[in-house]
Amino acid sequence: MSRGVRRAGAGQGAAAALQLLVTLSFLPSVVEAQVTGVLDDCLCDVDSIDNFNTFKIFPKIKKLQERDYFRYYKVNLKRPCPFWAEDGHCSIKDCHVEPCPESKIPVGIKAVSSNKYLKVANNTKELEDCEQASKLGAINSTLSNQSREAFIDWARYDDSQDHFCELDDERSPAAQYVDLLLNPERYTGYKGSSAWRVWNSIYEENCFKPRSVYRPLNPLAPSRGEDDGESFYTWLEGLCLEKRVFYKLISGLHASINLHLCANYLLEETWGKPTWGPNMKEFKRRFDPVETKGEGPRRLKNLYFLYLIELRALSKVAPYFERSIVDLYTGNVKEDADTKTLLLNIFQDTKSFPMHFDEKSMFAGDKKGAKSLKEEFRLHFKNISRIMDCVGCDKCRLWGKLQTQGLGTALKILFSEKEIQKLPENSPSKGFQLTRQEIVALLNAFGRLSTSIKELQNFKVLLQHSRCHCI
Repeated sequence: MSRGVRRAGAGQGAAAALQLLVTLSFLPSVVEAQVTGVLDDCLCDVDSIDNFNTFKIFPKIKKLQERDYFRYYKVNLKRPCPFWAEDGHCSIKDCHVEPCPESKIPVGIKAVSSNKYLKVANNTKELEDCEQASKLGAINSTLSNQSREAFIDWARYDDSQDHFCELDDERSPAAQYVDLLLNPERYTGYKGSSAWRVWNSIYEENCFKPRSVYRPLNPLAPSRGEDDGESFYTWLEGLCLEKRVFYKLISGLHASINLHLCANYLLEETWGKPTWGPNMKEFKRRFDPVETKGEGPRRLKNLYFLYLIELRALSKVAPYFERSIVDLYTGNVKEDADTKTLLLNIFQDTKSFPMHFDEKSMFAGDKKGAKSLKEEFRLHFKNISRIMDCVGCDKCRLWGKLQTQGLGTALKILFSEKEIQKLPENSPSKGFQLTRQEIVALLNAFGRLSTSIKELQNFKVLLQHSRCHCI
């Protein structure tokens, strides 16, 4: 190779390195500049949510998720996909969910009536054995110790018209308790056509979008050349508020799940011991404004919008839990009382937030048209909850089902305001009710959103540090 060619190659390498440094130094400011300001379709701004979540919500919701009542979720991971022939379950070990054997569940937790419950401390021998053996636990809690007989009447009330989700039958032999703390949501390696088929079905068939409109970054659709997504957003802005909200909720949920995967990524595995942590490369691939052609920041803004919706639902459902009849019963009297106190404290914080989304602006047209649109909205979301049974990775299916059910419960709350206002103080209501499964999903789903926003702030800090080191 001639000396001149070597000099030219060295010059090109230096130029490329300089370009990389410039890109890295510029990236944090771009991300921060695009994920800021007032959100569309509401009067709230990103910075206010960041501060509120960091200093008020996140520390408390994290503690609540560690309580026995909220850490155990009953789910059926064996329901067949109702829409297409399954292409097999993920065989990667991190996809696996192993429920507690029946023999390891303490008798008091399995008891049919509340007076058979035994006090079970967190460090009981049974639970320790279970966690050691299979890394999962189980608990069978009831809503109220005081009114067991009355709650039986609740089970007879058919409120299917209010459900936004396809609920698992908790009485099914296939439904099992899972310890959410021992099965954290993180990157499992589940990806490719199977995963994209799920999301494509959600977006293309359930978000009110015609096939002729190209959705940005859709790997299953042919490229539209110069179309960078502007035609999609022109179409979206032309929709009614309710359909725009629907899309933003799904996009926000997708962004939140992706953030969890980026923040809890398998960085390395040495001698069988995995190291999990934030993966900046993966975060940039999914959210960098340059790599995603501006789509990443839009999705992150939808995460904030979803946070607002679920925050509003929590503030609206507070009266349901403030009644003395509601007892978050696990059999441990002191812990149950502490759990309810913590939950009510969180509700007080949610009610103090000054810039709530106004759900009354939705379905506010003529009664007949509004009712029809609301039913269409409900059925589309219910369909999405059924699609979660098509996820091939058990751990991804677990968290997908929980978070869609949590959002579905939030929507049920927002559109049941009159029923909630009529709740009797000392007896169960047959007009509005929440199952334990819905309660656990609601609070854990919101906890996931709170965590996502905290993780986004952490990524901003990491990107800032990378810029400083590069300079």
